[in-house]
Amino acid sequence: MEPRIIVCGLGHLGQSILQLLKAQNIAVAGITRNPPRDLGLGLDLSQVRVGDYQSAEVLLSVGIQHAQTLVLAGSDDAINLRTLMQARILNPSLRIVNRLFNPGLGQRLDQTLSGHLSMSVSALAAPAFVFSILGNEAIGQLKLFGQTWPIHEVEIDEDHAWRGKTLRELWDDRTRMLVDYLPAGSQQNLVYSVLQGRRMRPGDRVIVGIQPETRNVRSSLRLQLRRAATSLAQLSTNQSQGLMWGMVALLATILLATLVYASSVLRVSPLDALYFAVGLITGAVVTDIGVATAPALLKLFTILTMLVGAAIIGVFYTLLNDFVLGARLNHVLEAARIPRKGHYIVCGLGGVGWQIVHQLHQQGHDVVVIERDERNRFLSSVRSLRIPVIQADANLGPTLQTANIQGADGLLAVTSDDTVNLEIALSARSLVSTLPIVVRSQTPRFSHMMQQVFHFTKVLNPVELTAPSFVSAALGGRILGSGMTVDGLWLAAAIVITPEHPFCNLQIQSAAIAVDFVPLYLDRPSRLVHGWDLLDAVLEAGDTLYLTIPASRLEHLQPGSLSLLSLSELNSGRTGRA
Repeated sequence: MEPRIIVCGLGHLGQSILQLLKAQNIAVAGITRNPPRDLGLGLDLSQVRVGDYQSAEVLLSVGIQHAQTLVLAGSDDAINLRTLMQARILNPSLRIVNRLFNPGLGQRLDQTLSGHLSMSVSALAAPAFVFSILGNEAIGQLKLFGQTWPIHEVEIDEDHAWRGKTLRELWDDRTRMLVDYLPAGSQQNLVYSVLQGRRMRPGDRVIVGIQPETRNVRSSLRLQLRRAATSLAQLSTNQSQGLMWGMVALLATILLATLVYASSVLRVSPLDALYFAVGLITGAVVTDIGVATAPALLKLFTILTMLVGAAIIGVFYTLLNDFVLGARLNHVLEAARIPRKGHYIVCGLGGVGWQIVHQLHQQGHDVVVIERDERNRFLSSVRSLRIPVIQADANLGPTLQTANIQGADGLLAVTSDDTVNLEIALSARSLVSTLPIVVRSQTPRFSHMMQQVFHFTKVLNPVELTAPSFVSAALGGRILGSGMTVDGLWLAAAIVITPEHPFCNLQIQSAAIAVDFVPLYLDRPSRLVHGWDLLDAVLEAGDTLYLTIPASRLEHLQPGSLSLLSLSELNSGRTGRA
């Protein structure tokens, strides 16, 4: 059977994509540059080709000319780009899902090439890290109304607040989006269950999206004044010790000279003595108060004052210039902006780290970044948001204390090194044993072991988090999100109703029951349709329907794919899963 989807690059991500596609009974083939190890995917050798997937010969050998989608899952942008061009020459209508680390390049490719979708592992994985540190156990995510909604699997037990409630009540709640319903001991369509007023019983499971809360980022005048006072206090405690001691030496010298001249045989007033001493030390004296005729001892003191004063003034001006114009002021102001409490510490400013910082900041949370690389490409972006950055090793206790870890609400160790992340997490736990800690792990097997041994809040692997989204994109459609349950992969998608679409002129509830999807809302040129109005609505050309559906049934949403379903079947509806 000719492969419908070809996956290039069988690293951790490519293998996971291949495995998920195979689980959906999709005709798939893989290409790897190195001999495959024990993939454990149940694939025939004919389904995995070893070779350079930039080569036309290799691409043709796996049926590129007849494939529908090419997934570029390699970690090298340049190789992915060359493979993209070669594949498009061989199959101009080929749909391409491209993993790219350069978001700017990906955006331009999406705008230039039809059928091209760029995806970033960092951008896709970051919401799961954010959900975890905020205390949400999410199994997936979807984007609705300009927000990323975490998806939860809720199991109903004897004491659950939803026990005995009808699905109608949840359906009417705009802060929740029902994704799926899995009744205990049976299979039943969610829409049909909602229409029948089914009550939730112990053992039932509900997959639901919950609207994220956004913290109010507007600061009151009192809060702004308090932060300003804190900044000044920290400024005074963190300023250069050299500058302080230089000022003390200068003032002591001026005071000593003033006392000597005021109490000596010169008999001048204290103000005149001060004026003469300051002028003498700074080299700006414009008058003589009688030193020329003074005793030899006083002349010797004046000479020493001039020499010592000149040296102190030189050192003091150097320190002052370094403090005001040099890098020390930036570090001091950076430290002054570190919150005392209620903030999140992000250790590691790679692609995942930057996305986490950006999302936490957008939701109104205070963030502190620890990054040791002064040439990190995301530093300027973080500082433009006025987020404090500590440039030091995050695995050191003093660095974490500088970030005020005792008052933090959570810490995320998300560098690209598993060992460093583990060390950071253990250092943080030694300082604050109850602190929520989320750790990034590059190796799936290592992440599970780390969680079992150290019991961190969460240990997450970006590949495991993002593979379902790549599979969703490979299957086609405008994918808004995805997730995994024990029953398999589900997708959130948007479909445009055309005059030729099989759903055109059909009632939504009938189509949903027959094809087994869950409508989320309907976008019409005039308005958005929700709730009961959504179930009763009849689809018209030009409508955009947002829904969730098992990945194995995504094909049924495409024009011409419902030939086996008669209109009478759609209109009559069915209680079971199609």
